Amino acid sequence: MNITDPWDIVEEFESKVANYAGSKYAVSTDNCTNALFLCLKYYNNPQNITIPKNTYISVPQAIIHAGYNLKFEDLKWSGMYQLKPFNIWDGSVRFKQNMYKGGLHCLSFHHRKPIGIGKGGMILTDDIEFRDWARVVRYEGRTYRVKYEDDVPKMVGWNMYMYPEQAEVGLELFEKYIEPDWKWEAFDDVGGSDSYTDLSKLEIFKEK
Repeated sequence: MNITDPWDIVEEFESKVANYAGSKYAVSTDNCTNALFLCLKYYNNPQNITIPKNTYISVPQAIIHAGYNLKFEDLKWSGMYQLKPFNIWDGSVRFKQNMYKGGLHCLSFHHRKPIGIGKGGMILTDDIEFRDWARVVRYEGRTYRVKYEDDVPKMVGWNMYMYPEQAEVGLELFEKYIEPDWKWEAFDDVGGSDSYTDLSKLEIFKEK
């Protein structure tokens, strides 16, 4: 790999994950929760979002912060689930070859996940318009690959990008444990509905 810019490392990691997962593109973020948040902001259509009542607590918080109404359902799931009615998927506890089935599919690189770089996320997509939008808004609205002193941002964004140092660790782990023979092709899901408590019982998420 010819590295001329720190973003080369980030793009290489995104490319390898996209190829493994089966999507055309991947956009890295600082964590999966913020990846979900960006997907919701992209749709920009506040309404009811329904998720399983047994999931990680940051997911309903991201839904609320993005301006949507939260609804829970009793659903058994493993590895990934949909943020209904949108084609957005929380796949934070799955990392398998060809796992991408369409839409905006969010991943986690938490230290307990197969590619555990400590903290990080990624969005798998086939939509180049979303990819180009997300590349900008995850990095304070700065124009992609334009130096700060030369840039004139055209939109307001968020500080939600993956550092090149994190992407470098992700690349090392991917090339060490997955690329040699795709030996993690059948890696088991590391979570599901049985892994989490019922969030619908929490007062902070009850309808007012």
